[in-house]
Amino acid sequence: MRLSPHFLSLVIFLFGPFVATSLHAQSQQQSALIEGAKKEAKLVWYTSMAIDTSKPLLDAFLKEYPFIKADLVRAGEEQLMNRILTETRAGKWSFDAVSTSAISVLAERKIITPYLSPERDAFINEFKDPHGYWLGVFVNNLVVAYNTKMVAPKDAPKDYPDLLDPKWKGQILMDSTDYDWFGTLATVWGREKAVQYMQRLARQGPSWRRGHGLTAQLVGAGETALAWAYSFRIERMKKEGAPVDWVDSFDPIVVTLSGIGLSAHATNSNTAKLLIDFATSKRGQEMVREMRRIPARSDVKPLAPKMDQSKLKLKAVPKEVYLGLDDNAREFRKIFGL
Repeated sequence: MRLSPHFLSLVIFLFGPFVATSLHAQSQQQSALIEGAKKEAKLVWYTSMAIDTSKPLLDAFLKEYPFIKADLVRAGEEQLMNRILTETRAGKWSFDAVSTSAISVLAERKIITPYLSPERDAFINEFKDPHGYWLGVFVNNLVVAYNTKMVAPKDAPKDYPDLLDPKWKGQILMDSTDYDWFGTLATVWGREKAVQYMQRLARQGPSWRRGHGLTAQLVGAGETALAWAYSFRIERMKKEGAPVDWVDSFDPIVVTLSGIGLSAHATNSNTAKLLIDFATSKRGQEMVREMRRIPARSDVKPLAPKMDQSKLKLKAVPKEVYLGLDDNAREFRKIFGL
């Protein structure tokens, strides 16, 4: 249907002032943040993001706002959470912004505070907190990867039951800290079914390493036929010519989301808000995509068609799994004898 010029003029006449007012308000908000940030001139960012993701994002941010000096404090998920909980219990609030896959736990404990970024409308509900405590930066899909020199695509396992086939005994590499993966499957399948499955998987004699980057490297090197790894790393390795691929048909594929939020007692709240806006902007999310990660923003598509979130059966790690992570960890380690 073709719209007449008269109709378009009427729409502009009726709604134009509202759009202009909204844009003006956003511009004023941005200007106020920048002026406040110039006075603060400092930023402390705690993050569990890998350095090859967090550092380029921060460098681009500082190029945009050269009057800010920033400290990047990077640690693994467990170490970062322990540090934050220990410091805040002691009344020490050293960070202004924080990004972690356990961001919902920080929101639950009011360690971060709401900030309604102007970028939040570009995110689906699953990738933003309804009350504004956090926005997603990128997501990690935990998948079964395989070495293509050792396993033909047609022979690769297609879903969870296939991993119990005797031919995979001693051929599976797993991360020894995938407690959130186990907890999420327990919420989907029911705990009894999940435990029974894991007990059968344990009888397959999986090998163990810590870190999904390492599991990806080892499957690429031919040290193992199969490994649980993040799909973005496998795509990176494929681009570099490594003999690896991953399976997109598992149901569900467990997803961890790296979210970013504002400290409840930020010393430099304006610079932190600017960082949140930048990391979740279309430009920032396109940088995330160029690093072959999966951007959380819905209007930035992944580089590889296979990474398209809309075509996968995904299940994000629920908040309840993080809140009960110690119990999930104990059960996981007991099942696998770790």
